[in-house]
Amino acid sequence: MSNTDQITAVILAGGMARRMGGIDKGWMGLDGKPLIRHVLDRIQPQTGRCLINANRSLDAYGTLGLPVVTDLAGDFEGPLMGIATGLHHAATDWVLFAPCDSPFLPVDLAERMLARAEEQNADIAVAHDGKRLQPVVALIKRSLLESLQTVLAAGERKIDRWYAQHCMVEVDFSDCPDGFINVNRRDDLAELQQMPKLLGFAAWSGTGKTTLLKKLLPELKASGIRVGVIKHAHHQFDIDHPGKDSYELRHAGADQVLICSSNRWALMVEENQGDMPSLTRMLSKMDHSKLDLVLVEGYKKAEIPKIELYRRAVDKPQLHGEDDNIIAVACDEPIRLARELPQLDLNNIEEITGFITAFLQDNGTAERSDD
Repeated sequence: MSNTDQITAVILAGGMARRMGGIDKGWMGLDGKPLIRHVLDRIQPQTGRCLINANRSLDAYGTLGLPVVTDLAGDFEGPLMGIATGLHHAATDWVLFAPCDSPFLPVDLAERMLARAEEQNADIAVAHDGKRLQPVVALIKRSLLESLQTVLAAGERKIDRWYAQHCMVEVDFSDCPDGFINVNRRDDLAELQQMPKLLGFAAWSGTGKTTLLKKLLPELKASGIRVGVIKHAHHQFDIDHPGKDSYELRHAGADQVLICSSNRWALMVEENQGDMPSLTRMLSKMDHSKLDLVLVEGYKKAEIPKIELYRRAVDKPQLHGEDDNIIAVACDEPIRLARELPQLDLNNIEEITGFITAFLQDNGTAERSDD
């Protein structure tokens, strides 16, 4: 039994959701299922037991087949009371807390949180997405319940002030910033629902990802599919050149330069995004209303459906055995796969186009997250 099997997870769904007009966010739909179901699908496989902290819609939450616990005291007293409630009802030394409105939480959240807490001998581990702390995504020792109840009785409701009283460690999740996207406003949910489907290409360097994309794009366009492409460059790149007005304006200090003509426009932004820009954030820069599909190159760790490209001559290991998000393998010759998947001919563009078209027509929707 792994260490994370000894963790109780508590999904916090007990808030008022004032910024959503008081709607119970856990039951707002995304991609055909409620937000709470998205969160449970991510969290339940990682822990030994799961509870839901809710203060309304109790019958609805009860249909999920998990214990539902209401706040120990008060009337919608906030997340700190929800944490106290979770600690009270848990029977394990460690309790993992996550909000009901974060549908793309990392699939290794519990493992990494526990490893960091034990490494630093901490009582509280809190996720950090690379830009900010995520205070309600936390792993907390159950032994802190008495301390928390004491500060709550004294009127404290600020999480950070209580955390500061104990040995707390931050856990770096900058490699998957999309994992902490949450739905605070109606616009957040609308934006997620309007996103086109994503399909990535997983391959070692030299396999020919870009070459394949250049052949696929005309075929997909001819089929009436509106296609966008996101490509992550692993090195410094510049689409502008010295001597051009736009280049000189950027280097003079402009953080953003938009160039437009009668038939195209381009926005160039100077911004340090760390080693791996957020895929969801990059996707948000596209006009979703004009796209059916976005092909993604270079985000090999992203938790989105992917096609693996494999050439024996490249002499690298197969990827699909370690990546459950790979839904097909395109090879330049028949090979034995590590698990059962559709095997496509890498040189047959029509076959790959047909597979992508079928994927796009499938009612199932791609997962959107990490890095």
